Amino acid sequence: MSEDFLPLNGTDYVELYVGNAKQSALYYQYAFGYELIAYAGPETGIRDRASYVLKQGKIRLVLTSPLQTGGIISDHILKHGDGVKVLALWVDDAEKSWLETTSRGAESESEPKVLSDQFGEVKVASIKTYGDTIHTFVERKNYTGVFLPGYMPRKSTYTPTTIGLMYIDHCVGNVALGEMNKWVEFYENVMGFKLLITFDDKDISTEYSALMSKVVSNGNGYVKFPINEPAEGKKKSQIEEYLDFYNGPGVQHMAIATDDIIHTVGELRKRGVEFLEVPASYYDDLLDRVGKIDEDLQPLKDLNILVDRDEEGYLLQIFTKPVQDRPTLFFEIIQRKGAKSFGKGNFKALFEAIEREQELRGNL
Repeated sequence: MSEDFLPLNGTDYVELYVGNAKQSALYYQYAFGYELIAYAGPETGIRDRASYVLKQGKIRLVLTSPLQTGGIISDHILKHGDGVKVLALWVDDAEKSWLETTSRGAESESEPKVLSDQFGEVKVASIKTYGDTIHTFVERKNYTGVFLPGYMPRKSTYTPTTIGLMYIDHCVGNVALGEMNKWVEFYENVMGFKLLITFDDKDISTEYSALMSKVVSNGNGYVKFPINEPAEGKKKSQIEEYLDFYNGPGVQHMAIATDDIIHTVGELRKRGVEFLEVPASYYDDLLDRVGKIDEDLQPLKDLNILVDRDEEGYLLQIFTKPVQDRPTLFFEIIQRKGAKSFGKGNFKALFEAIEREQELRGNL
């Protein structure tokens, strides 16, 4: 077996550029149960932005807003609305990661640099990926601070109750028609990922629209990126709607793992998070389709949670509606009971649910 030239320890953080980070941070604390752990801004010597770091389980979300118009952050928000800018990857050697990927054709976003403060140093370097999204390699073995140099510990006066979110299971990117294979090859050739699974328009389609998807994974399976592109259909697919409103390729959704989806989704619903709805008829033959499961069917039906099985087990999943007014970024909540797959058996029901939402928006 060939040596993994880009060993990854997992996702380090995901940074979103948002219109109002202070308010977004409170939303994610209240609705999703994240805890505020760090802040950077004018008070910490950073003049152009304010960033709030939220944590739950192994997940770190960074919410960043510009303090002035003009500049990269402001331009990103003007073009895309609130969205993911950085998918940061935790590595043992940031400089080596940058050298290995740029030597294989990655375009550099920022060369390796050392950030330091009284808690030690962090090495970072970034490469470009689809759209305006970037990967930042983060090497933090010589650092004991709360997040990164330039950030100070920050607690909220609001005390959120955790809802059981554990780690990022996968992050999905939407790219334009004809671009999927290019980006799959980028992950294979530039980052040493392997193609895990392919879905074509026969797998993911309705009467009106379709999409294609390929899933790539790094060597140890800690980092998985499905890449979607639209497929030809009678009407506009959800991917085309996303691309229209995001003004280009970007992160469509983050799937977050829980080990008790009934509790997690019950809490999210109580706190006002809205989900895609599948019809009650979905549950009529559910157990015939997926076989025996540990959970009672009624709470799954009450919460509208979907179930699918593969050779290795089953999974439970549900998708939020977009978490901003543009129909772009949303979240998936997933609980795996052995299954390694992505819920292929639910694609049709989900697609139809998304199309109902698109129709309400006048975008189908």
